[in-house]
Amino acid sequence: MNALMNSFISSPPCFYVLFLCQNKRDEHLLKKRNVPQEESLEDSDVDSDFKGVSIGQHSDNQVGIVQLSAVQAARKLLSSDRNPPIDDLIKSGILPILVKCLERDDNPSLQFEAAWALTNIASGTSAQTQAVVKSNAVPLFLRLLHSPHQNVCEQAVWALGNIIGDGPQCRDYVISLGVVKPLLSFINPSIPITFLRNVTWVIVNLCRNKDPPPPMETVQEILPALCVLIYHTDINILVDTVWALSYLTDGGNEQIQMVIDSGVVPFLVPLLSHQEVKVQTAALRAVGNIVTGTDEQTQVVLNCDVLSHFPNLLTHPKEKINKEAVWFLSNITAGNQQQVQAVIDAGLIPMIIHQLAKGDFGTQKEAAWAISNLTISGRKDQVEFLVEQNVIPPFCNLLSVKDSQVVQVVLDGLKNVLIMAGDEASTIAEIIEECGGLEKIENLQQHENEDIYKLAFEIIDQYFSGDDIDEDPSLIPEATQGGTFNFDPASNMQTKEFNF
Repeated sequence: MNALMNSFISSPPCFYVLFLCQNKRDEHLLKKRNVPQEESLEDSDVDSDFKGVSIGQHSDNQVGIVQLSAVQAARKLLSSDRNPPIDDLIKSGILPILVKCLERDDNPSLQFEAAWALTNIASGTSAQTQAVVKSNAVPLFLRLLHSPHQNVCEQAVWALGNIIGDGPQCRDYVISLGVVKPLLSFINPSIPITFLRNVTWVIVNLCRNKDPPPPMETVQEILPALCVLIYHTDINILVDTVWALSYLTDGGNEQIQMVIDSGVVPFLVPLLSHQEVKVQTAALRAVGNIVTGTDEQTQVVLNCDVLSHFPNLLTHPKEKINKEAVWFLSNITAGNQQQVQAVIDAGLIPMIIHQLAKGDFGTQKEAAWAISNLTISGRKDQVEFLVEQNVIPPFCNLLSVKDSQVVQVVLDGLKNVLIMAGDEASTIAEIIEECGGLEKIENLQQHENEDIYKLAFEIIDQYFSGDDIDEDPSLIPEATQGGTFNFDPASNMQTKEFNF
């Protein structure tokens, strides 16, 4: 086989050509994608074995045809649905041969087939992608971005996307060689839609990974392109564009500010009500990441009337949307008091409480954070409103779950409500007891988590350990003339009005 590979370069008078199996493939991976086989190929083309065919004396033109056929055969095998033997081909020494074919400006068909084969090798494991990188293919792929042949350009874009998608090290290496400018030059009205989809997908991979995040200079270069692509009507392009923004906003407050400064947020927020769930999901993650930033950054999103989209998101048939929506709101209730009030004014508190009571556990967990955050950030009247919406029973129900973090979040929230209640703490304590919360808190005093059992003990000690009769003389029954006691609980029972 090594002799065969050398023949691609030296073109001796006699060598062997490998005819390899091919099959149809149509696979779209998030980070890496294998190039599918042409649909027009017949099943009779499939051959599962390597076949050596002896070739005699040929002209240079014939040699070129044979080389092209061999590279096509390798590419077909790599496009197979049935576990393409990438490692076997790498061990055979094919990589340097394929890379050499990328230099053949005189034979664009050979460049295209070699780029296709390398693209599929780079779509494999990280080690397989690294093998392509170490074969010095990346500079040649960047060179092919300037090819006069569009199919060669597009295949080079696809290959670079797979390499960039391997991780931040490969991403930054390709960036350092100057991929961004030529890549963005393809975004123009004349580009075919399939090509633009590939370009957008590569942009997503450039924005991906936050450890470390992409260079700030790269983010600055990419953002204007995303501001253009967010208007695109093609769903695939729109989804990838919004995911790119979500990755950028997941890179810390500095990158969040860069996205805000680009002016894209007012165009991002309306996508929360897009008819395609894929677009909604990506948009919800992007705006959700923004509101993890500072209060000022959060306010930019709120100023775009974002909360008006949330009644529909909180009642969406897809639970994942519900969960992400409550997660978003938990970051708003962690903001300042004006932002907390915005959630209240939008009528979203009862809907959060409904998710707290009835949602899937993941959604309930986010709702617990939203409620607990409000008890920390909110004013007394805002916490009072929360209690009036009957939040305590479903809140207490989560005290019996196995997730220690959720239990601690709920205990923190209950303690905050009791503290905020002041003189009305006994009323809150009564509600907690009536819904079974007290029993759960008592049981948590034996919890294996030290923070939880200490917090449970503190709540019991401060709000439930006193004797009601000793503390409230009005509850002591009066003696009647016959020496018996008259106890009328109805005459002494407190009404549950919350005036903290």
